[in-house]
Amino acid sequence: MLGSDLVLSGSLVKDPRLDYVALGHIHKAQDLNEGFHPPVVYPGSIERVDFGEARDEKFFVIAEVEHGKTLVDWRKLDQIRSFIDCSVELLSQENVSSTLENALPGKNKIKDAYLRLTITYPREWESLIDDQALRKYAADAFEFHIIRRPQIETRIRLPENQAVSSLSPLELLDIYWKAGHFNENEQETLNKLAMEILTNNTQTNLE
Repeated sequence: MLGSDLVLSGSLVKDPRLDYVALGHIHKAQDLNEGFHPPVVYPGSIERVDFGEARDEKFFVIAEVEHGKTLVDWRKLDQIRSFIDCSVELLSQENVSSTLENALPGKNKIKDAYLRLTITYPREWESLIDDQALRKYAADAFEFHIIRRPQIETRIRLPENQAVSSLSPLELLDIYWKAGHFNENEQETLNKLAMEILTNNTQTNLE
């Protein structure tokens, strides 16, 4: 069983000589033979376990099993932990903290929930995001995750009246670093590495 699941054919579990088939492991509640005999039931998990189940309803099952006739009573579970998935794209540098807090639900809904906030923003606005303030706002959550998705300008613009063929590899790299919003220290380090690689490559070709 290690490394793979046991797969049973549908005809095997839907055999009418059976009166109830109880299946496990899959978290989504479902009857694979709904409306027919026998019920082939995944009751599902009684708690949500990740954000993939954020919108799933959860149940437990009471079955009255009789030969040739089984009644299944699905009991919905209401008092289970919420998974709340929020996302926001920053379009302005103004009032960033309040914009992020407004993307989250009210504190009464956050309490005891699994909470995730995905933030999309231009890379150069990184310092405007105050993690500490967000965590303070979401302090009553059972668990809180912040997912950062910095965006960089992918289109590289060459100086006017210049073609790619007129620029050296290092000049092209310099334009790329600036387009990617690398800071000055990063640019200097990357240029040194590029110089070493180009120099070594030139020496090898000469040999």
